[in-house]
Order: sequence, then structure tokens, then C-alpha cells
Amino acid sequence: MTAPSAEVAVIGGSGFYTFLEDPVQVEVDTPYGPPSAPISIGSVDGRDVAFLPRHGPNHQFPAHRVPYRANLWALRSLGVRQVLAPCAVGGLRPELGPGTFVVPDQLVDRTSGRTQTYYDEGAVHLSFADPYCPRLRGHLVEGLAGHDPVDGGTMVVIEGPRFSTRAESQWYTAQGGSIINMTGHPEAVLARELALCYATVALVTDHDAGVDSASSVSMDEVFRVFASHTDTLKDALRSVVGGIGDRTCDCGSALDGMTLSIELP
Repeated sequence: MTAPSAEVAVIGGSGFYTFLEDPVQVEVDTPYGPPSAPISIGSVDGRDVAFLPRHGPNHQFPAHRVPYRANLWALRSLGVRQVLAPCAVGGLRPELGPGTFVVPDQLVDRTSGRTQTYYDEGAVHLSFADPYCPRLRGHLVEGLAGHDPVDGGTMVVIEGPRFSTRAESQWYTAQGGSIINMTGHPEAVLARELALCYATVALVTDHDAGVDSASSVSMDEVFRVFASHTDTLKDALRSVVGGIGDRTCDCGSALDGMTLSIELP
């Protein structure tokens, strides 16, 4: 029996553990171990879609322990070539308060100790100047048009699991950061290394600690705000998934001309 497949996937972030109705659960093993959870495959507007909760179904994986390589590999092995990756973030600027949707166009990696590549041998140096697929970004902005999404911005990704000090937060803002989270890297670069289209929509759940003297971050507040906007986010993503067409961007040719040290699924 042929395993279910899907060309589009959604990776759910904190507080986003389900997406599809009556999905088929697919167990996938990879050279990098199992993914965060079995892959769910179901239908959205007549299109087969895969869903994977980034932190696991019970949020058992903190950001620095998420099996990122296994997650992206498992999705690609099931036929996925386009990935939408919603996430919760803190706002680094006063105008980016709780409830704001941001579709970033840039990323700054401030993590440490995470394995961030599939290619441990050979000269496989991919362009990452623009970390997100511009076509998918456009679909996300359009899908959230009724909620005034911010089109563009830089997401700073920190190691975690702790939140930033006020001084760190202010430094990230001074360097041009717009929003901050713990999971955007290495997920984005691993997607590029597999020649996948990848884009994220970030829901601001709080002002980060450096925005003003009163701001600080608590996990309870993050989950509360995310939960209050989850239905809006899911509805927008269903609309986007239904409208995504064939790949007309350059993401699929990211590996062209390179000699790879691994065989892709």
C-alpha cells in the first residue's frame, strides 16, 4: 500500500498542535531519528496537506531540543516541497504589540550549539541571503489581509530556553530586529538545504523585555495570547494552502550544480 503524500505542509508552533480534520497518521523514520510527532496528512479545500507540531503533540520538545533535521527530512520524504511555518514571537518594537501578525523577510541567527546543516562533507554552500520564499510570503500576506499583517521585518532567533535580558533585547532592536523567537533557526536553513519553499507567519504574543521598563515575558502570557488568535491563524492558513499553486520561484533549484554528500529523499 502506497503511503499517503502531500506537496504542502504546515509546521505548527507553540500552542498550535492540530490543524487537519480526520487526518491519517504516518510514522516516518529518518537518518536523523524520528520527527517531533507522526506526520498528519489530510485534505484542505481538496488538497492533500501534511501537518507536524514542531514541539510535539504535548510540547515535549523545547526549542533547543526540537529534532529540526528529522522534521524537515520526514516532510520531504512524504513529497512535501512547500512549507508554511507559523510561530509565536515577541515584539522588539513598540508598534509590534500582542496580536500583531508579521510575515518576516529576514532572519538573524543568535543560537549556539544547534546542528544546522545536512552537509558535513564537501563544498555545499547555499545562498541564504533571502531566507524565505517570496512567493509563499506573498500568499501569507494576502491570506491575512483582513488582519493588517506587517509585510517584512527581521526575526531574531535566540537559543533559549530562557528569554532575553532587557539589555539583550534592546541590543537586538538596535541592530535592526523586529521580532524575536527560538525556533526560526535552523528550520529555515534546513528547508533551503532540501530545496523546499519555506516561509513563516509570526504572531506577536508579547512585547519583549527591552521595549519598556514594564515589559517582560512569561510563558503563561505567550500561550494565552496565542490561544486567543489560533483560530484566526488556522483559518488564514487554510485559505493560503487552498490557493497555493505550483512552484514558480527559485527555491527548487537551490541545490543545482552542487555535488551533494547525501542522497535526498
